[in-house]
Amino acid sequence: MPDALHLPLLLLATVTTGLMAGFYYAFACAVMPGLARTRDDVVVPAMVAVNTAVQNLLFAVGFFGSFLLVAGALLTGVLAGGATVLPTAAALALYVLSLVVTFRVNIPLNVGLEVAATRGDARARRDFERPWVRANAVRGLCATASLACLAWALVVHEA
Repeated sequence: MPDALHLPLLLLATVTTGLMAGFYYAFACAVMPGLARTRDDVVVPAMVAVNTAVQNLLFAVGFFGSFLLVAGALLTGVLAGGATVLPTAAALALYVLSLVVTFRVNIPLNVGLEVAATRGDARARRDFERPWVRANAVRGLCATASLACLAWALVVHEA
């Protein structure tokens, strides 16, 4: 049974991890640079609105689903004794690192921005923007490297 599940899990893990890497990439290439060109009174409410909007089922499927699918692909790879174990384990470690950055840096910054915005804190943007962008770059690189490892796993699976 692990053999029959392995390839579908590996494919779904690759897709969801690619979606997350693309999500972080879009913020790095367009959203944050675009907001950087606007005034504080635009950035703060825009980011608060985005942070609220992203809390939805569709996003959760990619964000948490990627972790679960990569872990499932690793487990089935181990049980099947396949050559995909090393790249899938690396993919899982890298994706977990992206989650750690998200939960330790990005989410607390999002919460802090919302609190500061409700208080009318003039420093809200300054305290938020630079560390959030840096953390997004780290989690984006981790998710992209995880995606590359999953692509590697797909190649060795078919070899």
